[in-house]
Amino acid sequence: METKPKLHVVQALKLLFFLFTVHSLFFFPFALSEIFFEERFEDGWKDRWVLSDWKRSEGKAGTFKYTAGKWPGDPDDKGIQTFKDAKHFAISAKISPEFSNRNRTLVVQYSIKFEQDIECGGGYIKLLSGYVNQKKFGGDTPYSFMFGPDMCGTQTKKLHVILSYQGQNYPIKKDLQCETDKLTHFYTFILRPDASYSVLVDNRERESGTMYTDWDILPPPKIKDTKAKKPADWDDREYIEDPNDVKPEGYDSIPREIPDPKAKEPDDWDEEEDGIWRPPKKPNPAYKGPWKRKKIKNPNYKGKWKTPWIDNPEFEDDPDLYVLKPIKYVGIEVWQVKAGSIFDNILICDDPQYAREVVEEVFQNREIEKDALEEAEKVKKAREDEEAQRAREEGEKRRKERGYRKPRRRHDPRDYLDDYHVSIYLALSLQVVKDQGMNSKLSKPGPNCVLQLKETTKFQISEVSIFLSEACDVMMLYLLLYCCCCNVRDPPGPPPPTNKLALVDLPIQPLRFSWVLIT
Repeated sequence: METKPKLHVVQALKLLFFLFTVHSLFFFPFALSEIFFEERFEDGWKDRWVLSDWKRSEGKAGTFKYTAGKWPGDPDDKGIQTFKDAKHFAISAKISPEFSNRNRTLVVQYSIKFEQDIECGGGYIKLLSGYVNQKKFGGDTPYSFMFGPDMCGTQTKKLHVILSYQGQNYPIKKDLQCETDKLTHFYTFILRPDASYSVLVDNRERESGTMYTDWDILPPPKIKDTKAKKPADWDDREYIEDPNDVKPEGYDSIPREIPDPKAKEPDDWDEEEDGIWRPPKKPNPAYKGPWKRKKIKNPNYKGKWKTPWIDNPEFEDDPDLYVLKPIKYVGIEVWQVKAGSIFDNILICDDPQYAREVVEEVFQNREIEKDALEEAEKVKKAREDEEAQRAREEGEKRRKERGYRKPRRRHDPRDYLDDYHVSIYLALSLQVVKDQGMNSKLSKPGPNCVLQLKETTKFQISEVSIFLSEACDVMMLYLLLYCCCCNVRDPPGPPPPTNKLALVDLPIQPLRFSWVLIT
């Protein structure tokens, strides 16, 4: 007799199958993901990193400080900060065991914060292959991958992505821009087995593409066929004239202009003298220009002809194009005019989702960091203003101690002249210099006034005659006289003790004044 299994046993088996299915769907992929290297710079980080002595004998090597920075989002989240200006910085850590990205996705991610006004310098990291003497690691050490920002002045704000292939370095052809503010930023590079890539900044995709097109590593798979020509029967006319369209009767008899029906003959028009009056013409609204057939869609239209692409005979595909040499070290090697960059959260893995979660975790304190930076900038500005004020006060104090007196501005009679008299004054001055050794005459509008300069030299006015009409007031006369006196120039040699002004002629009608400047 066949016995049926008990109900609770069947339910238990179903539950076990369900749990296994859930485990396979949700947990099995994570079991396959792998973290090759992760550095949060917590306790014991110095045991994993080796500071290079490269450039140290020349006095050009910098070092790193262990700090959270001046405006951290989390004071306990520390990184390593470049220290001492105008130095080379080189430090590296060994990845054990070394790994290869063959048949798997490569994710390289780290954070950097430029607390300083960097002016010029880099902030990138490198992946190294083979044996490296970490104490001698420097700018001439070969690398397999370089990634990160590089800035110099206001022009260079580049984001490097350099891949090594068969011993040669190839930079990305696209112009990628990095962040330039003083906050923490994450840079992420993802390289997939199909040679496609993505560049993310703060978990936002900045660029994507493929190694076949965005690096000049291999010749392009496709090229344009330079020998191809457009076929003779290729019709690239999108619209054609409608052959069934017929010109309306009387179309050509429509005049371009017609008489204006609103025009009227003037009342004073005289046909004997003016001829037959004809109304002026105006554009004819019924006139539509020369007749043309309407356009219709071309049934034979094949589109715009384009040069076809063909296989490049020089292209040889490399299925391992994306594969880097086995990675054994990660390093930081930069030069900076001003130090102060904080490197942190270095991650090398094959799981883009885990990298995304790391960024989200750190950015939980993003707003705190922004507020701290804003407050630090306010304090910095207040300190700079205070130092500037102190410098001004100290400078004023030193000037007083030296007996410095601010020079008073000498009185200039031209300050009290109106525009008209200033123009007379300037004209006289220019004429004296311009007409060297020549008689000249200068007239101005307004009250009739003629200035006569005689025997003028560059250094001396020997005689000036002023002709005034009766309409000119006496004040103007004195002003002109004063202007002339101000323009006297002594001849070369020792100056005379005084300049005397002699009034030699004073006729009554018309008012004519002449004076001679005697030196």
